[in-house]
Amino acid sequence: MEQISSVAIVGRTEDTINYETAARQLSIPYFTTLNTEEASGATHLLLPGGGDITPAFFGQSNHGSHNIDTELDLLQFQALDAFITSGKPVLGICKGLQLINVCFGGTITQDIDTADRHKWIGKDQSHYVYHSDLSRADFFYQLYGGCTLVNSAHHQAVERTGKDLIPVCRAGDNVIEGLMHRTLPIIAVQWHPERILKSGGDRLLQYFLSLTAS
Repeated sequence: MEQISSVAIVGRTEDTINYETAARQLSIPYFTTLNTEEASGATHLLLPGGGDITPAFFGQSNHGSHNIDTELDLLQFQALDAFITSGKPVLGICKGLQLINVCFGGTITQDIDTADRHKWIGKDQSHYVYHSDLSRADFFYQLYGGCTLVNSAHHQAVERTGKDLIPVCRAGDNVIEGLMHRTLPIIAVQWHPERILKSGGDRLLQYFLSLTAS
């Protein structure tokens, strides 16, 4: 019997309201948890946005990171490790993209030079992101073609890309805005699709739900 898809959102409930609202609007079965064993029972893992990753996880001291929650980082890394081992689909959003990058050995720029174009200013900013994978076989090109307008609320970004992760789109200032794994059903974006459902966010979330274990 085929298992019904369910998405585990691993985060603190006070910070996951937008993701839960989007899931309900798109009729996506979900649950929010900090229990990694419970999360591993889901078919899909969503790593949401939030504060910054503890810099020690990518071998740096703190020189620009804010709103650090090391306990949450550990739980999210544990959930991600379990889904990597099982080959089940993962979507990282904003901080979630950075967690995936770090998990595969990448690093983070703790305060990018162009943060004023990307960071939260009491509301999302917006900018275009452009396809950057020559194969055109990635999720970004399938969903959006050569470019799309996205929202933005971050001041950090991928520095060194993790092993087997492919940048699929970038902003005009070359900040990596989307990643996918070469062989695993793992995708990630730097923007917040849950906050722009009517402007293409719904396509990304539904595509994620369509992914199956490798």
